[in-house]
Amino acid sequence: MASPKVQIYEKLAELAKVLGSAHRLELIEYVSQGERSVERLAELTGLTVANTSQHLQLLRRGGYVRSRRDGKRVLYSLGEGPVLELLASLHCYAERNSAEVRAIVGDYFGKLDQFEPVSREELLQRLDDGDVTLLDVRPEDEFSLGHLPGALNVPLGKLEQRLAELPTDHEIVAYCRGPYCVLSFEAVAALRAKGYRVRRLEDGFPEWKAAGYAVEASR
Repeated sequence: MASPKVQIYEKLAELAKVLGSAHRLELIEYVSQGERSVERLAELTGLTVANTSQHLQLLRRGGYVRSRRDGKRVLYSLGEGPVLELLASLHCYAERNSAEVRAIVGDYFGKLDQFEPVSREELLQRLDDGDVTLLDVRPEDEFSLGHLPGALNVPLGKLEQRLAELPTDHEIVAYCRGPYCVLSFEAVAALRAKGYRVRRLEDGFPEWKAAGYAVEASR
């Protein structure tokens, strides 16, 4: 029989293997916005329902997501424990040690927004001072599942039509799904091009919630 150390390493290797799929990492990002059905997750990822279900079952066995039945539907939500912290560490490791990841971050994300993002602590202070407008650029269904208190929801695709709702006399802070979500980057670039004062939140709604800060839901 293998030593206890080897047994632990084998289990760690199994858990790490579950994360070895771009589709499963993307599913965790979507599930971290709030509880979703298999069908909706399939729609978001562009996978078949059967393929989505298989990926989710693997994630559930690894503890990264959990599920419950609602009639005929199976709903998935983020698993307990530091799932997002684990992925954040993976992001940091990749940006430090992978030239390919650094190139993507610099060539795409960096060109859209070269400004320093707003930290959660700074945002809390500025919300208390009342000198900032919080802009959630995720789709409406994600916003309704949970959002930062007082945030205005203007999905990226509707930004052009709803510019009149945005202030011109003080700064806007935009956020979306997380550190690699393109929605807030593209929103910031579009708004700056029109003369708005706007910056991004350092990460997104899931990280805000995981840090224990207050959230609101529309339903």
